Amino acid sequence: MPTPTIPPGALELVKLEGDFANAVAKGGGKAFASWFAEDAVTLNNGQPAVLGQRAIAAQANWDPKTYQLTWYPEGAQMGPSGDTGYTWGHYETHGQDAKGQTVASAGRYITFWKKVNGHWKVALDASANDAPPVAPQP
Repeated sequence: MPTPTIPPGALELVKLEGDFANAVAKGGGKAFASWFAEDAVTLNNGQPAVLGQRAIAAQANWDPKTYQLTWYPEGAQMGPSGDTGYTWGHYETHGQDAKGQTVASAGRYITFWKKVNGHWKVALDASANDAPPVAPQP
C-alpha cells in the first residue's frame, strides 16, 4: 500500500502553523497577536467577532505562565495561487479563573492564512469548543 503524500503547499502551511503554536507557547498573547494581518478577524465560541490586529492584540493579553493555549494542525490546504491557504486542527487551553480555580477547554480551530508583503499572516482564526461528553444511556 503506498504511503499518502502531502502536497508541498500543505506541508508549508503545517510547518507555519507549528511555528505559530510554538511562538505562542513561549510568548503568550503578545506573540499570538503578532501573527495577525492588520485586517484579520477572530471568531471564538460565544464571543463577538474581533476585527483588526489592534483589537486582537488588545484582547490577547495573557501571560504563558498563567494561561496556556496549545494546538496542533491536523490538515492543511494551499490555495491555487500559493498565497492563501488554511490549516485546521485541535486546541486546548489551561488557566485559572478569578477565584483561582483551574479552567480548561478544548475544541477545533481553523486558521486562514494569506501572504502580506511576502510574509504569511493570519487572516482569520476561528474556534469552537468540543461538545461536552454525552453520558451513556442505561
